[in-house]
Amino acid sequence: MSSTCEPPGAFHVMAKPTGAKCNLACAYCFFLKKDRLYPGDSFRMSDDVMERYIRQTIEAHRTPGVVIAWQGGEPTLMGLDFFRRSMDVERKCQKPGTIIQNTLQTNGTLLDDEWCEFLHENKFLVGLSMDGPREMHDRYRVDRAGRPTFDRVVNAVRLMQKHKVDFNILCTVNAANGDHPLEVYRFFRDELGAEYLQFIPVVERVSERGFQEGREVTERSVLPEQYGRFLIDIFDEWVRHDVGRMFVQQFDGTLMAWLSGQSSLCIFRRTCGEGVALEHNGDVYSCDHFVEPDYFLGNIADKPLAGLVGSEAQRRFGQRKADLVRQCRECIVRFACNGDCPKHRFISGEPGLSYLCPGLKMFFEHVNHPMQIMASLLRQGRPAEGVMQVLSDEEGTAARVGRNDPCPCGSGRKYKRCHGRP
Repeated sequence: MSSTCEPPGAFHVMAKPTGAKCNLACAYCFFLKKDRLYPGDSFRMSDDVMERYIRQTIEAHRTPGVVIAWQGGEPTLMGLDFFRRSMDVERKCQKPGTIIQNTLQTNGTLLDDEWCEFLHENKFLVGLSMDGPREMHDRYRVDRAGRPTFDRVVNAVRLMQKHKVDFNILCTVNAANGDHPLEVYRFFRDELGAEYLQFIPVVERVSERGFQEGREVTERSVLPEQYGRFLIDIFDEWVRHDVGRMFVQQFDGTLMAWLSGQSSLCIFRRTCGEGVALEHNGDVYSCDHFVEPDYFLGNIADKPLAGLVGSEAQRRFGQRKADLVRQCRECIVRFACNGDCPKHRFISGEPGLSYLCPGLKMFFEHVNHPMQIMASLLRQGRPAEGVMQVLSDEEGTAARVGRNDPCPCGSGRKYKRCHGRP
């Protein structure tokens, strides 16, 4: 067993009550194959493991906020009674002054009125997996009989809206939707009425999926520049029209990098290691993307979560992210990217460089000017949505604003010393 360091005051656990078990068979899902780690298992979390997870998470936190996160597989396969019991455990373990946020990541196909009433009453934040309009969503997200799931997921959205359940959309960016960023974004915004979005790149290594001559990734994977353009096109629409009313996780995390010097997203931070994966039987792994024997930390029946998260093995795992190749160390947007997630670092010819590097660099360089404006506004105590007016003023009156005139952003500084800087 690894020695233990001082555990962090807060950490994140992705608990998988059904392990890799799911009622869908999404073509790009990287987790379904993890059932090989537990051959013959029923993939159902016992109440004993559930109670240990909740109690140990609450006890270990030295912050007023605690997140209890349920992931999959498909966690709703556990049934409502399991989650009702989990709420009883939370109430029993909750410390005075502690605020508990429950989250649930789901494909939505099993949600009904009863589920949504429960989610609303217990203030769950739901992450719903959806890949855009019908044709794009149904390309890869099918059930185990190969049937499309679009209508069932839209029904889940309408039910959550009916019952006032807080939810966000987790959209993968893949070969089917990667060339249609505005169609995807506007569908979520205008047709679904969703306000919180995440855009997660599908990057499937051929070495993990089987041999394909001349390819490092599968044909379902998004291409690096394609991902960069996807984010850029959505950002350009968002930053001119939707700041303050639409919330895109990648944009919020990127703004934090411009504001504080480091992204709020683990994939773009200098180090990681404060987010572990908990399997249905209590086994803990270093990360959701590294549920593999080499990254097994232990079981919460044998050692508390705090000890596993604070173990020397986990500290080394998190610190390894900071080992960057020369190209990353010398990159102008290193502060925003920090080499991307280690799971993407496999490019031939430059081991350690992210597969997505060209696209990410395109994106970070493109957003520099608007990010500077928003960071400046926030430092002045003003809302970030002011960027929309600043950009409108710049684009409409740039020819009339002299270098010594007041900056349109309202900072009180001269244009040449504020947003007119080259």
